[in-house]
Amino acid sequence: MAIQEIRLFGDPVLVTPASPVVDFDKELRNLVSDLIDTMLDAPGAGLAAPQIGVPLRVFTWCVDEEIGHLVNPQLTLSDELQDGEEGCLSFPEVRYETPRAMRAVARGFNMHGEPITVEGSEFMARALQHETDHLDGILFIERMPKDSRKLAMKEIRDSEWFMSASETGISPIIKVSPHQTFGKGH
Repeated sequence: MAIQEIRLFGDPVLVTPASPVVDFDKELRNLVSDLIDTMLDAPGAGLAAPQIGVPLRVFTWCVDEEIGHLVNPQLTLSDELQDGEEGCLSFPEVRYETPRAMRAVARGFNMHGEPITVEGSEFMARALQHETDHLDGILFIERMPKDSRKLAMKEIRDSEWFMSASETGISPIIKVSPHQTFGKGH
């Protein structure tokens, strides 16, 4: 449908839990289409609806040339952890090692309301967790170890995009707190 503006760190929609999708209608199909178009244009490995200012539990992904979407996801995570570099379209040019579960199973619905299950390991598991976190109002920097998070916050505060966003009236979020939700039943 259309490429949308990606919201940057500091926008309150990024730290607000998204609402479940209730209506599986044309508006939802248009939203999924916009998410895919915007994700591919960016380009990114995933994009959640709050990142384009829509507070609904929907995300898309493009991993290993597979494009998909998930509505109202619920995650189950392995106890085994992985460390890997992670970035986010809402944090331009910011990439840091971030611990995540090695495997994830996401259950939800497609845009037509049909139940689907998506399983992933390594990078796909990371993408499923990252995008689901967006729907819960959790940012990837909150998953980083404290020392890395401090370095990331300094890099963010000093970045041109963050200073520009601050000047346009977006209220920057300076403090973030870690969330621990590894293991089963995220």
